[in-house]
Order: sequence, then structure tokens, then C-alpha cells
Amino acid sequence: MKSKHIVFFTLISLVVSIALNACRKGFDSPQPLDDCISDINENATPYLLNIPPFFPPMDIPSCNPLTVEGIELGRHLFWDKMLSGDNTMSCGTCHIPSSNFSDPEQYSMGITGEVGNRQAMPLINLGWSPEFFWDGRAHSLEEQVVGPVANPIEMNQDWDELLQELQAADKYPQMYKDAFGSPVVTKARTAKALASFLRTMISAESKFDKQRIGQYTFTESEERGLDLFLKEGGDPANGLGGQFGADCFHCHGFGVMLTTDNLPHNNGLDATFEDLGYGGVTGNALDMGKFRTPTLRNIEFSAPYMHDGRFATLEEVIEHYNSGGVASATIDPFMKYTSGGLELSAQDKEDLIAFLLCFSDTTFMSNPAFQAPDE
Repeated sequence: MKSKHIVFFTLISLVVSIALNACRKGFDSPQPLDDCISDINENATPYLLNIPPFFPPMDIPSCNPLTVEGIELGRHLFWDKMLSGDNTMSCGTCHIPSSNFSDPEQYSMGITGEVGNRQAMPLINLGWSPEFFWDGRAHSLEEQVVGPVANPIEMNQDWDELLQELQAADKYPQMYKDAFGSPVVTKARTAKALASFLRTMISAESKFDKQRIGQYTFTESEERGLDLFLKEGGDPANGLGGQFGADCFHCHGFGVMLTTDNLPHNNGLDATFEDLGYGGVTGNALDMGKFRTPTLRNIEFSAPYMHDGRFATLEEVIEHYNSGGVASATIDPFMKYTSGGLELSAQDKEDLIAFLLCFSDTTFMSNPAFQAPDE
């Protein structure tokens, strides 16, 4: 039997689409990659990306069409420790498959032993994201992938040295030729290959996905959790549209199946901000303490949580929202209950977690196409 929420999902899809278009007008447009000049090998094999049911089309740059050869090159680069200054770390070192391609540690440690101040975000369904990093400072995957390589507290690799090393490696000149038509290794080509690989990392095999296509029926607890997820919080007698719900859907709606609006929010973690988030990038006082909404997909495996990994468990995350959070100058309007909280019962919390676990997709994390190549 289909869930009573199917019609609501459809309405949410329309609302989210309108909201995203309206809210993004205030942000800079993504910068073109090399003026969108394509140097893909004309003889490369086109890769047909399988867009799952109810997902929107993926906006793939015309200068970086998906090819089998480019994706395979990206996979090799992703797992190659040559990308770090001392050849000890790959992208996969801090984006571990069993942890939803994120880091189980609160902060990742770079090759110098220095640690960052943010939790490594999961690499999942990124092909639909308009911005990247917790503070949205990158506007394309091609732009995003080059940053950690040179970052002094991450991989700390000089790009010129890296290109020389890749050019001198036995396998890469031929792989670059297969993907781009010539064996010359460049930063732009390296970014394109890595971005292509990341665009194929799609998760859509969870209970939630199967329920949408009629192959799974939620348990009573999961159904109650879904109900809470989709309802406004608070007591109706207190106004604000209260429905005794968990108030999750505003930022984690399912309209485009991504479980994130990909927008910046201050979700009431702190009264003052050591990490300025979006504000540190834009300089706008209204952006201080705001961070991009993370996806809930495979949230079971993505601990610790929040931009600084302060919460170790989903129970702690839910209790944060249940408490109402901490008021501040830029607190999000959706955080309506900084006084009194949501007042969820123990059973409510249990049911909400049961629903959140419906986003788990272990086939994504174990997909051999995303694992380190056998060499």
C-alpha cells in the first residue's frame, strides 16, 4: 500500500523547486571552468548516467561531459596518495566508504599532523549540489576538488609538483590521453576527471527510495517518524502553525530527493561564532554562523554530525533540535522554538530515528565502482 504522504511529496517538490530558485538569486553564479572549453577525447566512450526515479536531471558542464575513460581516470586519482605532498594521503583517506565517504573522526588530520576545524562532508549525490564545502565557497565540483590538494592543513601538495609527478607516472599519460586526447597532464584535466568520478557517486537504493517506487512499506514506527518529519513543531495552542511535529522538512525536504535544500542556515548551535561559515566567505553580517544543509542520505553512517562534528550520535542531534537550540543574531526563522523546544516524547524520538535510518544505502558504500582500483 502506498504511503499517504505521496501527494505531500509531490507538493513539496514544487515548493522546493520554487524556493531554491528564489533563494539562490542572492549568491554568486558558478564560475565557468576554463571558459567551458572542452578538450575531451572525441573517441572516448560516452557514459550514460542513470538518473534514479524522482531525481531531477543532473546539470553536467558542457565542457566536461561524462566519459568512461574520464571517470576511470578520476577514480584512480581519487585513491592516489600522490595527490598529497608526502604521498601518504589520498582523497579516500578522509572520505572513507564505510563512513559514507566522510571521516569518522571529528576533524581530519592532514599530512603535517595539523587538524582542521570542520567535519569532512560525505561525498554522496554531489552532482546535484550548486555549492560545496560547509561554507559554499566552491560553485562547481571542478572547483571543489582542487582545494584540498593544495590546502596546507590537508594534503599540502604543490600543484606544479603534482602535475610533474603524474606526468612521470607509468599509467597516467595513457589514461589522460584516453580521456582527453593527449597525454599532457594539466590541473584543469585533473579537476575534470575527479569531478566526473564524483558525479557518478549516486545513492538511491535506500528503503526510502524503494518505498517511493512501491517496493517497500514503512513499518509503523517508520511511518510515525515520517509523519513527525513532515509536521511543524510546537503546540498548536501557541501559534506558529504548531502540529507537535519535528519540523525537519523545511531544510531536509524530499522534493528533489536529495534531503537537503543545499542552502545556508544557522541552526542554533551557538550564540556567538568562532567559525563564521558563509559569513566568512561573503562578509555579509546576515550570513554569519550559517552553514550549508547536509544531506540525510546514509546519515546512519556519517557521524559525527554538524559542521564541527560536535554531536556523536543521531540521538544528540535530535535532542539539539528538541531543545530549541541557542538564539543568536542570525538564527534561522525555521528555528522557532529556541524557547521551550519541540517537546518531542521519547517515543517520538525513537520513531524519528527509525525513519532517518530509512535513508541508509549500504550498496552505495560498497559499490565496487567507487572503491580503490586493484593494481
